[in-house]
Formats: sequence, C-alpha cells, structure tokens
Amino acid sequence: MMPGAPERRTFDYARAGTTDLFAALDVATGLVIHAIQRRHRASEFKKFLTQIDQAVPAEFDVHLICDNLATHKTPAITAWLAAHPRFHLHFTPTSSSWLNQVERWFGLLTDRQIRRGVHDSLTALEHDIESWIEHWNANPKPFVWTKTADEILTRLARYLQRIPGAGH
Repeated sequence: MMPGAPERRTFDYARAGTTDLFAALDVATGLVIHAIQRRHRASEFKKFLTQIDQAVPAEFDVHLICDNLATHKTPAITAWLAAHPRFHLHFTPTSSSWLNQVERWFGLLTDRQIRRGVHDSLTALEHDIESWIEHWNANPKPFVWTKTADEILTRLARYLQRIPGAGH
C-alpha cells in the first residue's frame, strides 16, 4: 500500500473456513488464557472452562464476562458451573460488548495480526493467532479505563439527547 492509496482486495478471495477463539483475559495482569477450536458448542466451552479452572489458582474466584450466546447457558454448562462454585458468569447486555475488556483485546488481535493477513488454510490462521498470543503473553499489559463511569454516562446521556426519539 502507498500513502493516500486505498486498500485493495482481489475479487478471487476464497474463504478457507472458520475457527473459533476462546479467550479469558486477566484484567489485573493482561495475561490471556486461550483455546482455539473449530466449533463453538457447549462441549468446547466446557473444555475451555476446565482449562481456566486448571490455570487459575484454586484460592481465587473466577468471574467471566460472556456474551449472550446460547452456548454459554446450556444445561451442560449450568451443571458444570454448579459443580465449580468459584466460577461466576456475568453476561453483557445485547450490543454492549465494549463493556468486556477481552473484546478490546480481540480488536487488537484483529488489527495487528488477522485483518490484512493472508492465510491459505485454517492451520495457517490458527498458527498466526497462536504466535500473536504467545507474543502478547510474553509481555502482557492490562487495559486501563481512562474515563470514570460518571463521565461515560454523562457523555452517553448527551449523545442520546441528540438522537430523535431516543428518550421515548
């Protein structure tokens, strides 16, 4: 790419498939526990919960912020959580993924590794993701909120006042 020139893509892009990244961000240290799976079902999520259970010292409670995907609420997951009372799942409201700091981390992964990458296979994509996570975890950095909750809510209220019908 040249400065001032728009990014171009070829017309013959062929998708090689999809993969699923499970990630848990330690908000205190920035360290990421992860698993790459080819599917996102309750069985894969339960394996990931078990991985977190083994990685996090037993004396800590584990609070996971999740989206509202049905996979996170199946009877199998509910049973697993009942057997592991130190785990607490919290769900973000619909369209509020920005509240979950791991989503910001996913954005960095996308911007710095995936978006302009050329991956001829799922294996190549998964390798690049693994490499980036390994690099991140070698020197993890926690995210720091720069605004207080009151500042965010005040700005949101001002924004909603400008939208016709938002208060109704």
